[in-house]
Amino acid sequence: MELILKQDVENLGFKDDVVTVKNGYGRNFLIPQGQAVLATPSAKKVLAENLKQRAFKEKKIIDDANAVAEALAGLEIKIPSKVGTGDKLFGSVNNIDLADALQKAGHSIEKKFINVIGGNVKRLGKYNAVIRLHREVTVDFPFEVVAEAK
Repeated sequence: MELILKQDVENLGFKDDVVTVKNGYGRNFLIPQGQAVLATPSAKKVLAENLKQRAFKEKKIIDDANAVAEALAGLEIKIPSKVGTGDKLFGSVNNIDLADALQKAGHSIEKKFINVIGGNVKRLGKYNAVIRLHREVTVDFPFEVVAEAK
């Protein structure tokens, strides 16, 4: 079943992509949730026209995302966390904590666009995250988890 996505769907595609999915997934989940519409020939023509009109606007958005990416490249984030014995944390550090740290540094990035490599961080040290600023612009962002001052 061919569908046109109306919004980004994780592990499937981005908004306005034409994707092929199994019938049940499309009929029972994507279409009722409002995340996709059937890719009929007329819908594909409308999509092509919209993409053509949006192409020059997209260039400015990509340029802005690249500017943010350059600003993030020069940023060094240290996330303080409570530590138990050794270097083991009480709890964990995840994309929400990284989004909060970036917010304090002056960059407002939604937590859903931040992916900490390896999942939740449970020890002190240096780690990496991938931040998606645009479908074509991603940034590998290093950060460090440090012991909280007592």
